[in-house]
Amino acid sequence: MSTLEAPAESPMGAHLIGGEWIASGPSMTTSINPARPDEPVGEHPVGDGSTAAAAVSAAVDAQQAWRDVGFRRRAEILERAAVLFEERADELALIGTREEGKLLAEMRGEAVLSAETCRYQAAVIKMPTERIYPSAKPGETIRTLRAPLGVVGVVTPWNFPILIPVWKIAPALAAGNTVVWKTASNTPLVSVAMAQIFVDAGVPAGALNLILGPGSMGGAMIEDPRVDGVTFTGSVPVGFDIRDKVTARNGRVQLELGGHNPAIVFDDADLDIAVPMVVAGAMGSTGQKCTATRRVIAHGAIYDELVERMATAVTDLKVGDGQDASAAIGPIVAPRARAEIAEGLEKAVAQGAEVVATAETPDTSECYFAPTLLTGTVDLDIWREEVFGPVSTVVKVDSDEEAFALANDTDFGLSASVFTTDMWRVDRAVNHLEAGIVKINAPTTGSELHVPFGGEKASSGHAPREQGDTAHDFFTRTRSIYINPGSPNPYA
Repeated sequence: MSTLEAPAESPMGAHLIGGEWIASGPSMTTSINPARPDEPVGEHPVGDGSTAAAAVSAAVDAQQAWRDVGFRRRAEILERAAVLFEERADELALIGTREEGKLLAEMRGEAVLSAETCRYQAAVIKMPTERIYPSAKPGETIRTLRAPLGVVGVVTPWNFPILIPVWKIAPALAAGNTVVWKTASNTPLVSVAMAQIFVDAGVPAGALNLILGPGSMGGAMIEDPRVDGVTFTGSVPVGFDIRDKVTARNGRVQLELGGHNPAIVFDDADLDIAVPMVVAGAMGSTGQKCTATRRVIAHGAIYDELVERMATAVTDLKVGDGQDASAAIGPIVAPRARAEIAEGLEKAVAQGAEVVATAETPDTSECYFAPTLLTGTVDLDIWREEVFGPVSTVVKVDSDEEAFALANDTDFGLSASVFTTDMWRVDRAVNHLEAGIVKINAPTTGSELHVPFGGEKASSGHAPREQGDTAHDFFTRTRSIYINPGSPNPYA
């Protein structure tokens, strides 16, 4: 499109391509509530490679016009989107909870934080971005500017179906890029509702495109040479495959991958703080967070008390339907995901891990999984391999050196927590823990939207961080501009 047009209203489940909602296709599927497997959430089309190609074409056609809209109008659109995320927070939360299983309060929190993210990114593009440099030539001006990357592919997971897409889409649009968004197969309908918010806020046809379907469709989008960059959150194998394919054509790629996050509890820690924080970090959102606490490293002096108190806290957790306000833990997203968690737990027990606590679960759905606390040794596979659910393992250590060494002894490096009142331990933690996020007397989970988010080692790629003003570093190209007055040099 050479000019920008307003898209139409969406049906409940549909692709958004070039401003048109496409509610049919070669095949259709139904989204299912993991807490109520007999309750369909809604039907939606399943796309293929041609769907992805059409969405990329629409983004290419709209890119120049969207870039030329200018920062002020783009900021106004994001500010309007923020208002709509707040106004529709309850609606989004209900759809998201029915599709993914997360507690309503948590899902609503995602919607509210999405509003704040849109508002923040609208403010960032009003801030100075250019720099002026001195020139050796009299009268010449040297400056930089940031240009949009172009067409951006956004691939998002199901575990934060509202917030993570907005982390990516808001700064991408703010910087003048057009977007092709491949959402997770488990959460298509809440994605459609979110895309409608951006449409209603004023994002024009082709600037944001949403495609629903399997990973192979996302692969077709990723391999399209017209896509200038891809931002992805998901598993390590898929992320590395995306990296190889995008960089092979000299495209830009941003990866947020797995985590196997430690919490170190030292002998001077306040257990009244540490116990609820560690349990929340391990079991919150049903353990389906890349920042979840998978490993607990406990100093020997407090090991027995810590395990006892954590066991009580885990046992007391109420597991239930995400729509039940009294529930603390919801279901696993799908039967297949639950089976993978169960397999990891069974393997750990076979290798010698001891189950010291589990919570009760309803028998109304096969997707419920009991939050489980283990004790064991570093020889367990579960100590090194991520199990994406509410399972955490406690290991005892006898020294600071052993604690920090175990925390770093992993391929991942996303988040880490340390519980202590010793400032020397704090200093050592922030300087020596190999993690992109370090928390002191706080859970490994949670982040502030204005602060850079990302990990080290296999947890992230080498691109600029997500969130905060650093998000624009990925979605823009820096150009150096030399401006000569074009008249004879009066100083010659």
